[in-house]
Amino acid sequence: MLMMDEGKYKLNYVYAEDFGTGYFKYGPITLRDKPYMVQSRGLFLRDLPESIKLLVPREVLERGVVVGDEIPKYLSSIRDAIRNLRYPLKDGIIRREDEDSWKITKELARYGFSQFYSDFSRRSDFRGFFLVVALSALAPDYMRDRMIEIHKELDNEFGGKLLQAVTIIDQPFAVAIAEKAVTCTVIEAGHGNIQLVPISYGPIREGIVALNRGGSEANAVTREVLKDSGYGDLAKDEYVIEIVKRTAGLVSKNLDEAVKKAKENPDRFSIRIKINPLVEVELKDTAWMRFLIGEVVFNPRHELFTSYIQQGRLVIEDATVGDMVFYGEMDLAEALITSIRRVPVEIQDKIMSTIILSGGAFNWSVPPGLEDVAVNSVDKVRIMVSERLPDLANRLSISMVKDPQFSVWKGAIIYGYALPGNVKWNERTKEGWYYLH
Repeated sequence: MLMMDEGKYKLNYVYAEDFGTGYFKYGPITLRDKPYMVQSRGLFLRDLPESIKLLVPREVLERGVVVGDEIPKYLSSIRDAIRNLRYPLKDGIIRREDEDSWKITKELARYGFSQFYSDFSRRSDFRGFFLVVALSALAPDYMRDRMIEIHKELDNEFGGKLLQAVTIIDQPFAVAIAEKAVTCTVIEAGHGNIQLVPISYGPIREGIVALNRGGSEANAVTREVLKDSGYGDLAKDEYVIEIVKRTAGLVSKNLDEAVKKAKENPDRFSIRIKINPLVEVELKDTAWMRFLIGEVVFNPRHELFTSYIQQGRLVIEDATVGDMVFYGEMDLAEALITSIRRVPVEIQDKIMSTIILSGGAFNWSVPPGLEDVAVNSVDKVRIMVSERLPDLANRLSISMVKDPQFSVWKGAIIYGYALPGNVKWNERTKEGWYYLH
């Protein structure tokens, strides 16, 4: 059912979900610039002692899985907690037959809606959200179909009053929309993978290049840095790893020169990180390793990573999902050049004229006093391309989105507002509004 004043209605009731490998971002258009965010994970309530079961709400026990802020309540009470804690998306994809992951995905969506529905449902004009689901550009068609089914089930559980219509958008296309870029290349670097997607009024699928690394590999390197710095106990804690990565990680202008300077003058590069009032981490003699944390996102082929890989401390390898190859060690400059070469020659100039970086794995800063050796992600990509093809680098306009973690969600909200209500779902193209009623 379309509203009499569709634009006015959507201005209040468009809702977007960004299913990332590391984090799930969600919320209505009324949040404006910043969605709510929780980790993309779920804890199955298996092996619960009978004494704990008595304290768990019946509906939670029946669903058998908790997500979001509810997870810490149960972690210490569950035997084999690590085995029961699952991350549903790998490289932005959920396997067709992986019912546990689909159950977590449904619970994440429910968790998000439950924080807004009671308030919105009291409004006299509310007739259900226009929902936009943002998925990886590499997501197969069955994922899009299953997402619609999951949300149909949730709508039924809310008495048919939760959703009016659902549509799906590729995450890199959402970034382009948020940046008002019609023709460009989006490089989306998330927790699980990096997607390079050329766009000309929509994704050019022949030009997509996928890399099998992202923020999770930076986490893996951070774990090894902690071990080598004498913090083997803390290296087991993902919370600590995330803080150290974000605080200590650096991206170099030139890795060899940066490491050389850091080893010659460790005091200049040392850092003390206060995790909480009781836990503190200091990197001094191993401060040169700070550059490895950022470098692995851009170029894991460097020889400094060889020993980690040979010892099995770091796994970076090609992976095949369906007919798509996720390249493990391909550096970012080569990936960008490969992507551009795959699109028709007549539009290559336009595609390469605007390069947009997005995603949390590109969110690196340059500490004061280290400007001679460290750079941000935009400058790193420009330097890497210059080394490979100087003439191409001079023609690139590279920019970073304002909010790397939230640009997909914002673009999805804009798309949901702009997509006319009379554009119905097309089974072949998987575009348009799928009306539930």
